[in-house]
Order: sequence, then structure tokens, then C-alpha cells
Amino acid sequence: MQKRYEELIKIINEADYNYHTLDKPTITDQEYDKYLRELYRIEEEHPEIMRDDSPSQRAGGQVLDEFKKVKHNIPMMSLSNVFNESEIMLFDSRIKKEGINPSYVCELKIDGLSVSLRYEKGKLVTAATRGDGTTGEDITNNVKTIKTIPLTLNKEIDIEVRGEIYMSKKVFEKLNNEREKEGKELFQNPRNAAAGSIRQLDSKVAAKRKLDCFIYHLPNPLDYGITSHNEALQFMSDLGFRTNPNNRLVYSVSEVLSFIDEKAAEREKLPYDIDGIVIKTNNIMDQQSLGFTAKYPKWATAYKFPATEVLTKLTDIIFTVGRTGQITPNAVLEPVIVQGSTIRRATLHNEDYVKEKDLKIGDIVSIRKAGDVIPEVVKAITERRTGEEKDFEMIKNCPICNSLLEKKEGQVDYYCLNDKCDRRNIEGIIHFVSRKAMNIDGLGEKIVEDFYNMRFINSIVDIYHLNEHRADLIELEGYGDKSVDNLLEAIEESKNNSLERLIFGLGIPHVGEKTAKILAARYKDLDSFMEASLEELTSINDIGEIIAKSIKHYFGQDVNWNLVHQLKSLGINTIYLGANVEIDKNFEGKTFVITGTLSSLSRDEAKDRVELLGGKTSSSVSKKTNVVIVGENPGSKYDKAVELNIEVWDESKFISMLNNK
Repeated sequence: MQKRYEELIKIINEADYNYHTLDKPTITDQEYDKYLRELYRIEEEHPEIMRDDSPSQRAGGQVLDEFKKVKHNIPMMSLSNVFNESEIMLFDSRIKKEGINPSYVCELKIDGLSVSLRYEKGKLVTAATRGDGTTGEDITNNVKTIKTIPLTLNKEIDIEVRGEIYMSKKVFEKLNNEREKEGKELFQNPRNAAAGSIRQLDSKVAAKRKLDCFIYHLPNPLDYGITSHNEALQFMSDLGFRTNPNNRLVYSVSEVLSFIDEKAAEREKLPYDIDGIVIKTNNIMDQQSLGFTAKYPKWATAYKFPATEVLTKLTDIIFTVGRTGQITPNAVLEPVIVQGSTIRRATLHNEDYVKEKDLKIGDIVSIRKAGDVIPEVVKAITERRTGEEKDFEMIKNCPICNSLLEKKEGQVDYYCLNDKCDRRNIEGIIHFVSRKAMNIDGLGEKIVEDFYNMRFINSIVDIYHLNEHRADLIELEGYGDKSVDNLLEAIEESKNNSLERLIFGLGIPHVGEKTAKILAARYKDLDSFMEASLEELTSINDIGEIIAKSIKHYFGQDVNWNLVHQLKSLGINTIYLGANVEIDKNFEGKTFVITGTLSSLSRDEAKDRVELLGGKTSSSVSKKTNVVIVGENPGSKYDKAVELNIEVWDESKFISMLNNK
């Protein structure tokens, strides 16, 4: 983790310098966002390794020595980013948890260069870039060439405002056409062109570039008696600043989402580039109440439009085995956001697919995702190769059982033909999570097989490490935040099960559900059970020599002993939580059948109580049945009991008998 953290800092610092200082970006915005989010996640999970010079502690790049340095009276902070509807809802939820019923101002996120403008008595005195958020670069001379920035305001007032300098699409196209004719390097995009223009030492060059500016922020509105951001925008407009006419005041998160949909549809028709929507809490007092983190304001965020095709690194190619034995290569990717979803894996279909696309491990690759379709690797960006990439090699043996793979005639796929391919391990996991064992809802047979093939689960211990793979799981087809969180919650809840479920789940030969209950009630904790002697075990009612020897053999193997201790270290309960009762003569040695619906407890709970008191349960009525417990709508079992003259207890009598103990 430390090594990856240091690597991320190096990548981001280099990207910041190339982007903000040299105006020559070497990676895409989505790649930068991906690395930054990974850095934030590591720092959140491992605050002990966070460095004081981490990119998360600053909001930009270095200041050029050629420009005079300007200290911002009020820091120019960056905004946090959100990438999908659920993250927008979470932003809204966090604000509401503070007791605030917010209205929001939605603004177009102009893809340009941030600027701070300071006026004294209505005259422009200083224009500065964001810089590192505290100190920026003095670009006053160049800013004065921008006609949409007033040199004199409509009122003699001391004020500082923030905005975005940009280049229109039309001007950008004309500029690149001219540069192409002159044999000069073309600008990559309007944002890059605007940044390069504003940092020209010769203001005449900047003047020719015909830059524009929208003003969007008043850092100290209360000083002017302004109590809302919407009011601040109008105030700045009245002073002569150009504000964006597309801003909108909304009163719910659903209106925020509607605004995003509307502007996303209009995006291509706009005369300038936008890369998202900024969402700001409107009430200034609410803003002050919410405050700031070290990196950004808590009262605002920026929704980034999803990219349909993005770049990331192919870090590995792994192989999975399908239910039919089909072998599929899968791309393991550095996490990247595609259309609002974080993608970490993509299918590579088969050997021919990988070879046709000339994919190498370590390549920078283009990823595409359309709607809910599984993401695919489009191509390798061969010009980004460093020579350290590794060629793809199709495996010869099954990744699960090591059997030799076969390629069927006329087909492109390889198959594992071993019918017993590691089934014992998978079946053991399926048994462990089953309803009568650890009862982990959401881990059915097919899901266990899928997770096993994807290497999320190789043993029952790995079940309790699935939370470490949450980000991977939510990207699997058919999954999502809610279903994965429900699964992880069920896994966590299973740690609280009583001892008998764990004993049964271990799959000790000949130890069934009922035997596990008897053993758990007798020994009370797992250690005592594991250390029980053969003689002691055989002395227990219903535990014969075969079961006792099986138990001793199981715990006599190091692999099983180690397994139990790993489960204990994960916080799984090893104590019997059932009722500590003595055997009751009304139940001991008797066979009970439960029929109908009980209102006070479930059928399984009723069976547990009967067996704990020394009774046995059966699913059918016969001459060997001693008591039939009858709930609502008992059916034919009640009739059979009457016919055979078997004692019948209604629910009231049954509960009364239980309460005796």
C-alpha cells in the first residue's frame, strides 16, 4: 500500500506540473481524476501514511518564476467531484443530516482556467490564477485584454470575485487552423489553449486569442449584506460582470438531476466546452455552517459528465472457468470511471480476441461501455508503450484444477473437461453459507461458483474478506451498491451466529445439524469442543463412536485447526448462544411433529427449542410420534394424530411447556 501511495503522489505531481505549469498535459482528465480518487481512498483508509506534501493538500500546481506571485486573501479551493446519481444523492443526504433543508444553484462547469479578480473603488487592480490555492500568478496584464472582464465596475466598490477564463469553440477552431498553416503544434482542446494564452508574457499574444470569462463566485458575500449565492450572482451581474445565463436555482435533488439531464443533452450545442455541472448550496449561512474540509467546501460539489470511452492501464490478464468449463481471459484494469461506473475488469472473450487487438499486460488501453453493457477493451494505445509491457500467453492448464485444457474443433474457446474440477472446495463453501449453517443470504450456489472462479473466494475464510473487494463486486453484471452492501451486511451478521451453526458449517463428516446443536449446547464454546477427548464425546447421548472419531480426526488435521483459528481471528463468534436449560422430562426422548403456522415463533425456532430440551423432531406423523404441536391451518398431520390417538398440543400449551424452563 505504501509503495502504491508513493507511486500515486509521483504520478499526480508530475501531471499537475505538466498540466498547470507547462500547459502540456500528459494524461487525460479522467486518468487524473482516477489517480486522485485512489489517493484520497488510500489516505482515508490509512491516515497514518498520509504525507504533508500530498497532492490532496493542495489545489493546483507551481507558480512560474516569470510571473509575480499574488497571495489570495481568501484561499481558492477546489471542488469535490461526483460521478453518478447515487453520489449526488449522497451529497444531498450529507447536507440534510446537518439539519439543513437546502436549495441549490446549478451552474455549468466551464472547462477553462480559474481566475481571481480584485477591484479597488471599482477599478481592476489584480488578476491572479488559482496557483496552489493560497498563492497564484499575477496575470493582470493579460486579463485586461479580455473584453468580457470589466476594467471598471458600475459601482465604486472594493471587491474580489472568482471566475473561469475560457476559449470558445469557434475561436479554438480558428486558432488551430492558423497554427496548422504556420506549422506549429496544435492545442489539444480549448482549455489547453486558454491556459496557454493567459500565461503569455507578451499581453499582445493574449489579446489576439480572444478569450472570454464567466464570473461565478463571491468569496465574502456577507460583507455586502448578501445571504444567498443566487443573490450574489445577481449582485455581481449588476456590477457589470458576465455571469452565465444557464445558472438555475432549484429546490430539490430531483431538480438537480433534471438540470443535469437537460444540460447534458444541450452540451454539444453550447458555444464553449463544459465538463460537468457545479452544485452549490444556495443559503450563505448554510454554507458557513457546513464549512470546509482541508481540500474543498462541504457545501458544493462538481458533477463530472461520464466519458463513453476512457483510458486506463491493463495491469493483468486472469482466467475464469465457466459452468460448462469454458475458459475466459479477463482484463484486470486500474480503476476507471466509465459513464458513472467504476470499472476494474472487462471480458477479453477468448485468445483470438486478445491477439487481434494486440493487447499486452501493462498497456494503456481504451475502455468503452454503452448503457448497461459489460465494458469492453477497445484497443491498446501503442504509442504509450514503454517497452516494459508483457506479451499475452494463453494458459495450457485449468486455473482451478490444473487439468490440461482442450480446444474443441471449429471453436475459438478452450475448455476444462475435468468434471471434478475443485468441486469439493466449492461444495464446502456452499455448505458453509447455507441456510442451516451460517445462513449468509445472497451467497447462493451460482454466486459462490462465480466468486470462486473470479478468485474472490478460495476458502471459507475468504468470505469474510469480501468487504475488501466491494469496489470490484459492484461492477459485476447484475450487481450494484445495494445488493453488494446487503451481501456484505449478511456476511458481517453471520459472525454473530451461535456456535452450533459454525460447527455444522465446518462440514465435519457425520456431524449434522442436530448433532451440532447437541455438541454446542454441551460444550458452550469451540475451544472446549475441539479439546474434548474421544471417551468424553462417545459418552454424550446420540453421539456414537463413528461421530466421535470423525470429530477427533477432523481437528487432528493442521489445515482444519488453522482454519478454525483464522475464523476466530476474524471475529466469528465461537460461543453457544442458545438457552442454557436442563433437559425437561416433558421433552426428553420424545418425538415431536410441528404442523400449521405458529404465531409466536418460527418453525425452525420451535424445532430448536424442542431439541434443546431433549426432544427429537420429525416431519411426518407415525406411531413413533409422541406429540403433535398444532398451529393455524394444520392440515392432514393433525388428522393423522387424531387417528393414531397421539397427544396434541396447541400453541398455547407448547409455549407454556417451554416457559417451564
